[in-house]
Amino acid sequence: MSDDTKSKTPLSLSSRGKLELKRAVESGSVRQSFSHGRSKMVQVEVRKKKRTGAPAQDSAPPKVDVTTRAAEAAEAERQAAEALRQGEAEGNLTTEERSHRLQALQAAKKAAEEAARLQAEEEARRAAEEAERAAEEAARAAEEAARAAAEPAVEETAEAASEAAPEAPAETPAEAPAEAPAESRPEQAGATEEAAESAEPEHKPRQIVSASRIVETPRRTEEDDEADSRKAGKAAPKLAPSRKGEPRRRSGKLTIAAALDGDERTERGRSVAAMRRAQQKERRKQQQFQGGERVVREVIIPETVTVQELANRMAERGANVIKALMKMGVMATITQSIDADTAELVVEEFGHKAKRVADSDIEIGLVAPQDDADKLTSRAPVVTVMGHVDHGKTSLLDALRQTDVVSGEAGGITQHIGAYQVTRPSGQKITFIDTPGHAAFTAMRARGAKVTDIVILVVAADDGIMPQTVEAIRHAKAAEVPIVVAVNKIDKPDADPNRVRTELLNHDIQVEEMGGEVLSVEVSAKQKLNLDKLEEAILLQSELLDLKANPERSAEGTVIEAKMEKGRGSIATILVTRGTLRVGDVFVAGKEWGRVRAMVDERGQRIDEAGPAVPVEVLGFAGTPDAGDDFVVVEDEARAREVAEYRQRKEREALAVKSARGGSSMEQLFAAIQAGETKELPVVIKADVQGSAEALVGTLEKLGTDEVKVRVLHSAVGGINESDVTLAKASNALIIGFNVRANPQARDLARRDGVDIRYYSIIYDVADDMKQALTGMLSPTFKESFLGYAQIREVFSITKVGKVAGCMVTEGQIKRGCKVRLLRDDVVIHEGDLGQLKRFKDDVKEVKEGYECGMSFANYHDIQVGDMIECFEMEQIAAQL
Repeated sequence: MSDDTKSKTPLSLSSRGKLELKRAVESGSVRQSFSHGRSKMVQVEVRKKKRTGAPAQDSAPPKVDVTTRAAEAAEAERQAAEALRQGEAEGNLTTEERSHRLQALQAAKKAAEEAARLQAEEEARRAAEEAERAAEEAARAAEEAARAAAEPAVEETAEAASEAAPEAPAETPAEAPAEAPAESRPEQAGATEEAAESAEPEHKPRQIVSASRIVETPRRTEEDDEADSRKAGKAAPKLAPSRKGEPRRRSGKLTIAAALDGDERTERGRSVAAMRRAQQKERRKQQQFQGGERVVREVIIPETVTVQELANRMAERGANVIKALMKMGVMATITQSIDADTAELVVEEFGHKAKRVADSDIEIGLVAPQDDADKLTSRAPVVTVMGHVDHGKTSLLDALRQTDVVSGEAGGITQHIGAYQVTRPSGQKITFIDTPGHAAFTAMRARGAKVTDIVILVVAADDGIMPQTVEAIRHAKAAEVPIVVAVNKIDKPDADPNRVRTELLNHDIQVEEMGGEVLSVEVSAKQKLNLDKLEEAILLQSELLDLKANPERSAEGTVIEAKMEKGRGSIATILVTRGTLRVGDVFVAGKEWGRVRAMVDERGQRIDEAGPAVPVEVLGFAGTPDAGDDFVVVEDEARAREVAEYRQRKEREALAVKSARGGSSMEQLFAAIQAGETKELPVVIKADVQGSAEALVGTLEKLGTDEVKVRVLHSAVGGINESDVTLAKASNALIIGFNVRANPQARDLARRDGVDIRYYSIIYDVADDMKQALTGMLSPTFKESFLGYAQIREVFSITKVGKVAGCMVTEGQIKRGCKVRLLRDDVVIHEGDLGQLKRFKDDVKEVKEGYECGMSFANYHDIQVGDMIECFEMEQIAAQL
């Protein structure tokens, strides 16, 4: 053995080392955070699991560079050759050492040759991969161009590209250089990786937009490339991330250690919800483009619209609309309303067409146009009875109702229905309207409700033409409806029908007996005389009018009367003018809307439908409408609610404008009262029906003057309750109950607070009492009454009294405490009160003509001999309204 062999230390175990297994569990601590600022340290263990199978692409060991391996092998070969030459030159090598160095040199040569061979193979493989990827890109570009150019050639182009793809790499390696410089290899590898990144397909379908339709082609995935590579017998190429700068999707389970390390390779990928949102976004984009062009919509813009509603009408996202508003300098939320001008700018910004509409357009189409002539059928005439008070209108209506052939089946008429239908023995029907006074009839005509077809003018034969008869004639002429004169009370001894016909000539009404065209019938409601002739005259007049209506359509009508009933709510008497009203229909009546819950006819029987010229009571109103409002059936509740809200809003705006213009607000009213400009009599009106309340309001408002007037604080239908008494107490008002009474609680409250409640059943009694109350509020007037003249004969100066005039009464008399005027040369130089009146030294009450007296003026002493004194007094006279 040589010295070197002897000097080697033998193998042995160290005394400090010991054999043991390394721990497979690593422990650590993690801080958990809870709500309300609490936290907790938790001990965790990370167990290392033995991975089976092929390692993941991210966790694979780094490849050894072929160039580096070749360089190391060449360096080893050089060192071995240098050691062998050095040992042979020194000549001190043993045979064994020389053989070892020679073996080392041969091994280094073989390693260098193997590294050179591997380097050549790696370069060839890289060149082949680059050529293959270039061919695939060319094939894909050709495929896309072919599909975009012509749809029928899509499949053929795809097959040709797939066939040409494997042929290109076979030719490219033969032309590639066998050896390349080592300096150019890293750049070539980098370019290859960039080419792989650019060639990496996305994991979602591509869209090729053509002129005819949209064609979707699926993208190739990593699994497809690996499968093709396995079929070709070569390894699958390593693919770069799908997008530059985007982390790769995590493979495997997410552990605590990975989460704490924060490695980007372990981050979660896109969730299912994110993928679904992306698909929906693509679907919306497809919907926006049809044939390569954007969908342009016609957007309806009202006077005010919310941002969300505008976005829905444009089919755009609300966030995009808000962004557009922010660019315009308008900061608005999704629920905020914007005006029509701003909305129009937003619509034009998104490329749509704007169509401006007004709020009043909501009523367009509410009333249907006229019906075709072939759909019209005959209907019953609608007759209104008018005339002076106590001329027999109610008695005549009762007599006509009793002639109904079916009146005995169900009993009497329902109270306050205001209208009913009479069926004659021949089967013909007549609809009578018991209008509550001429005031309500005027209100209906003012609203343009074409309700009445014929007016029956009732005139008493013993009274003749009266003031309200003239008013009724004027209302009938304003409505342009024919008149049938009914001369009532012909059974009385002093009846004179001819006088009535003669007086009617003064008002441009010529009856047939006087050579005119107006029909007249002499009747007696009490004796029931000639009622059939009156009905025949009505039917004759209706035949001349040729009254027709279309029953096969949605109903339209007019509110005859409205009221509030306990347990039934708001009820209105509706006269159907066109169409057929059925239970369940949604309707609009003035400012109120509702659904027909039930219908009751004039006999109190429930019915399911009502045709033209049929009066019915309708239940189902949301609020009490006004007498004379139009009644229209609409398609749904949304339309009815919109129309009602629009009309209510317009009424509020009109009241606000009226208050701003001229003194109807409470502040202006109180200011005028305090200044003494006007005096108000506040009242609260409660009536049984809406027509009575309306007539009362109109009558009381006409009673006032510029100095005093009636102020109606509140008017409604129904009984008097506690809220009415509270309102009257706060305003020092008077409560008027017309055919209604106060409940016990309201009576007790009114008695305790001293509120005056007055009950009436005749409207004229209300007018008379209110007129007297207003008269008492008027300021009294004063009248000057002349007393006499006195001439100053002497002027005396008395200490502590002043100047006293010695006078002679020349005309009339002088009274103590009267008013005096001092006349000098027939010019009034002073007017005041008489201070003292004496005769000799005694005070007297009066001095008559021809007697002397002494007088002094209050606070005035500039008197001279020869002045005249005029004495008078002021007489107070009560004012008349």
